[in-house]
Amino acid sequence: MKVAIVTGASSGIGQSAAIEIARRGTGVILTYGSNPRGGQETVAAIEKEGGTAVALPLDLGDSSTFAAFHDTVARVLHDTWRRDTFDHLVNNAGFARSSLIEDTTEETFDRLMRVLLKGPYFLTQRLLPLLADGGAIVNTSSNAAATAGLEPGYSAYASMKGGLDVLTRYMAKEFSPRGIRVNSVSPGSTRTRIGDDAFTRFPEVVPALAARTALGRVGEPDDIGAMIATLVSEESRWVTAQNIEVSGGYNL
Repeated sequence: MKVAIVTGASSGIGQSAAIEIARRGTGVILTYGSNPRGGQETVAAIEKEGGTAVALPLDLGDSSTFAAFHDTVARVLHDTWRRDTFDHLVNNAGFARSSLIEDTTEETFDRLMRVLLKGPYFLTQRLLPLLADGGAIVNTSSNAAATAGLEPGYSAYASMKGGLDVLTRYMAKEFSPRGIRVNSVSPGSTRTRIGDDAFTRFPEVVPALAARTALGRVGEPDDIGAMIATLVSEESRWVTAQNIEVSGGYNL
């Protein structure tokens, strides 16, 4: 059985990606940050459909914990799947913070950088020895880094996601001798808990976002999760170094 690691899978896009990957017959190691209950709910959803999953805590903003996480992953792989390697890595965990440039503090900027760019960079580096040749990596970016997605208040967030897009291409280049494919997905407005549950707190923004989207609605986590599952699958064996916007045609 193939095995995937999906970070930030206690809710939203990560949860959907983990469940969809498991539906295709892949075991899943999923991580959670401040929502352990959500992590266990994802495991339960996967097991209900006959899959196998293990939830592990991970603070993506603290790279000093990555060595211990590597060792835990190695142990889980051996104990659960009798394997020494895994096949797919989905760097999905993250958060958003809205702040105009003039109001952005260094603390906010640095926190976004640690979680959205430094975290995926060094977590991938640490896990690379365990990633099987011929594997696949998907990084969750954002259309906020693209011209069509520019919104005031997201300069720091989008800058990190733009850096992740560049990192995706370099990963694809450097890992290609091992047959490892690397792509990113850029969701548009998607109904998740990001931004402190912004969609729940400000439901009035949804009609306006839907009106700016060619397909007439905001995205749902399953819209993005299905694309991530497809990108790590054999169906996408000839796709690498690509950033795919999954936004329903936002600002089209």
